[in-house]
Amino acid sequence: MKKRHGSIIIKSAVGMVISLVLLAAISCVIGYTSLSNAITDIYEKGAFEIAETAKAMINGDRIAAIAASNGETDEYHEIYDELDSLCNTSGATFIYLICPNLVDYEHITFIVSTINKNSPYTQYPFGYYRQTTNEDYKTKYRRLYENVSEAEIVIRDRGYIETDAHITAMVPIKDSEGLTRAILCVQRQMEEITIRRSLYVRSIIVSLVVLVCIIMFLQGSYMNRVILTPLKNISEEAAIFATKGMLSGNQLKQAIAHNDEIGTLAESIDRMEKSIVQYINDLTKATAEKERISTELNLATRIQSDMLPNIFPCFPDRNEFDIYASMDPAKEVGGDFYDFFFVDPDHLCLVVADVSGKGIPAALFMMASKITIANNAMMGKSPAQILMDSNASIMNSNREEMFVTAWVGILEISTGRLVASNAGHEYPMVKTPDGKFELIRDKHGLVVGAFRDSKYTDYELILKPGSKLFLYSDGVPEATNEKGEFFGTDRMLEALNSNPEADSENTLKTLRRAVDSFEKGADQFDDITMMCVSYMGCGK
Repeated sequence: MKKRHGSIIIKSAVGMVISLVLLAAISCVIGYTSLSNAITDIYEKGAFEIAETAKAMINGDRIAAIAASNGETDEYHEIYDELDSLCNTSGATFIYLICPNLVDYEHITFIVSTINKNSPYTQYPFGYYRQTTNEDYKTKYRRLYENVSEAEIVIRDRGYIETDAHITAMVPIKDSEGLTRAILCVQRQMEEITIRRSLYVRSIIVSLVVLVCIIMFLQGSYMNRVILTPLKNISEEAAIFATKGMLSGNQLKQAIAHNDEIGTLAESIDRMEKSIVQYINDLTKATAEKERISTELNLATRIQSDMLPNIFPCFPDRNEFDIYASMDPAKEVGGDFYDFFFVDPDHLCLVVADVSGKGIPAALFMMASKITIANNAMMGKSPAQILMDSNASIMNSNREEMFVTAWVGILEISTGRLVASNAGHEYPMVKTPDGKFELIRDKHGLVVGAFRDSKYTDYELILKPGSKLFLYSDGVPEATNEKGEFFGTDRMLEALNSNPEADSENTLKTLRRAVDSFEKGADQFDDITMMCVSYMGCGK
């Protein structure tokens, strides 16, 4: 944690130092330039004042004679002495008179050259001939000789060739006709500009270092008091809450007492912790309630499963038939049900039904319907009468106006005669001994529980040895894939006829695999109930 706090101070200090360095650099450049220009202006003005004084000592009409004197005439020595005295008393480094080559200005000839006695540089002798230093000088010589200007200046503030920083003022020496005959140059070394610029840079650096140290100290103290300490309090409070899952009892807003973003953050943390604690309490209650409901639903699922015949083979001592059934609810409990039981030793009652709705209400209605249908069947009634009497019973106590579709059949084991009645349920499918499964489009009556005086009709089927009867709820043909397509009756027949000789259990498993493959992971929308009865006959 300390490293993190330290890193904030370091990062902020680094940012401040960078800002100060940038500000100092800009200020230094501006100050450096202003200082250099001011000092240069002073040197320039002084150099031209010396040049004008020296210019008055030279007669332009005598330049040719002086140049031809070979430095031995009295006139030459008089001019030399005057210029030498001026050079050593004015602070100039060099005062010299030159004649450039007027063809291309590539070379110059020194006529008079004086030097300050305190200067470490070498004096040029009379008639010294040398190449012009650079194009800048050539341009300025030409401008003076062609009367383009009356004065030129050359500044070398970072040293040039064999001399240090200096300034050279140049004025033309003209004859009585106004023609330039020579150029008088006054050179001053600019030691002061170098010294002052160095002192300026050093003072800026020292000031910056001191300022950086002071600001880092002040900023560190300020940030520690205003930012880091409050953040540390917030961090500690968050750590306590994260590890213990409970409030520390301290109010951050009161401890920090800032009317800024940190104060807002502290207040938000207080509210957040209270909200989280309240949420955890509510979630704990909701979870406990959910677990209770889940336990009850699991119990209801087991109760519903136990209400249906679920032990196979169900009649191991009877070899005239084989029966297998399954019910897979879309939710924890469902509204579909199947049932099979003996009315007497030679008559087997078969029931497949589908209650409207899903979940707990459908499951309760399903149990009541199953018991009602079974009770009526055990009285030896025909399937149509069973449905009519069950409808009457249900209508007497059906305030929720629920209903059930049902298929009821009574199979006479000794003959294979099947009497059935359909109350709005799916069509059954029958396989003949040497054939395939086919849809039996029986006559439908109204659903049970919808109308008080509903009538139902019996019909007969003869199951020969080797025949199969397949019953199901609408959850099978209406199974839906991700594209919203129904599984449909055709796919059911195709799956059933893919292995028509399979026993009852494998027939249902084959069809269920086909449904699962078709759905491809899509959620099961409705309860899926299936029953298959294989009739072998009394001779088996």
